[in-house]
Amino acid sequence: MNRMFLGLFLFVLAGSVSAETDTPVLSGYDEAVASLKAVPAVVAALDHVLVMEPESHKLLIELNEIEAPPFKEDKRAARYIEMLKEAGLNNVYIDEVGNAIGLRPGRSSDRLVAVVAHLDTVFPAGTDVTVKERDGKLYAPGIGDNTRGLVTVLGMLKAMQHANLQTDADILFVGNVGEEGLGDLRGVKHLFRDGARKIDAMIAIDGGESSRIVYGGVGSHRYRVTFIGPGGHSWGAFGLANPHHALGRMIAIFDQNATAITSVGKKSSYNIGRIGGGTSINAIPFESWAEIDMRSGEQENIDAIDAILKAAIKQALEEENAGRLSGPVLTVDIQQVGKRPAAKGDINQPIVQRASAVTRSFGITPEYELSSTDSNIPISLGVPAVTMSRGGIGGGAHSLNEWWQNADGHLGIQIAMLTLLLEAGLVE
Repeated sequence: MNRMFLGLFLFVLAGSVSAETDTPVLSGYDEAVASLKAVPAVVAALDHVLVMEPESHKLLIELNEIEAPPFKEDKRAARYIEMLKEAGLNNVYIDEVGNAIGLRPGRSSDRLVAVVAHLDTVFPAGTDVTVKERDGKLYAPGIGDNTRGLVTVLGMLKAMQHANLQTDADILFVGNVGEEGLGDLRGVKHLFRDGARKIDAMIAIDGGESSRIVYGGVGSHRYRVTFIGPGGHSWGAFGLANPHHALGRMIAIFDQNATAITSVGKKSSYNIGRIGGGTSINAIPFESWAEIDMRSGEQENIDAIDAILKAAIKQALEEENAGRLSGPVLTVDIQQVGKRPAAKGDINQPIVQRASAVTRSFGITPEYELSSTDSNIPISLGVPAVTMSRGGIGGGAHSLNEWWQNADGHLGIQIAMLTLLLEAGLVE
């Protein structure tokens, strides 16, 4: 399997929508990149990325071995704050939800650009996150997704500090919480909350080879649905409404009807990810629950699948209650545990074209994708944003056998840094 195919395969597994490469090249952007790369201080910053390779290697191992399970990112956030200080930032802090933030002031401070990489992993507390090196690869849960992303952000900052690059805009360097799973993008949602200082553009570092540019967001709705009843003995209380039976009906009805959306048009999906409940084979359960995920790049498709789920819940509840022989009716609790807005991006938007031009300047053909990343939030709010590569290559994301290899990993840092300089405005 060649490297490009492997990268695309892993992105599909992670929930991306197909890459696009045949897109127009807008005028002016390639010239702007060429001018930027000719600035001596920028050359010094690019060169310093290579000088930092041994240091970046050590930081990657150190950070990865600080576990950061969902909703428990505080230890890694505390160390990341120290690293931002060590890189030269003075205004650093951990915000109300746990984001580790450092502010690099610009000349005018009229604009604010954020660079983010998520602190959290999908792995529960107690997972062995020790990094093992063999065959030129680093193996550990979370090593690529997204510990390497955190190191990429640090590398951008350190190279800019080394070359004393000044930008017109202020820049936030952020290790954010809550990107994975039920974290529901809470870290970036907090950055873009009502009343916060306005962020004018955002670059997220999360995933893939250096060709990858995520310009739009795959949205999702997630629910935990629980049918609740009195429970009882399977023989003695036979005839009571059974929560498991209601859940089975719901799943069957939902699966039958949701295909009307997912079988046509642009890709949409749904999944019953977990089910549970019950105490014994010979006991009518007192509850039965399921966790459901639905996704699409089109918000109307998510809303349509959502409506089909709600109708299936209602029908299943009514049918199970109507068929009972005795006892009280079942009730149902519907809890939304995740909501990521689908975000329609525009490949022709300046931030995307800047990232594209920088990527081309290194002889790499950009590949444009929709995916579910932290950029969903700003793009859905009309704020320019992209998600870019952490550099290198990797595999086994979200598994205990995850690995990352420094195959031209410096390019991820260099490409993201130049994109940031274009977006924030280099002061020469």
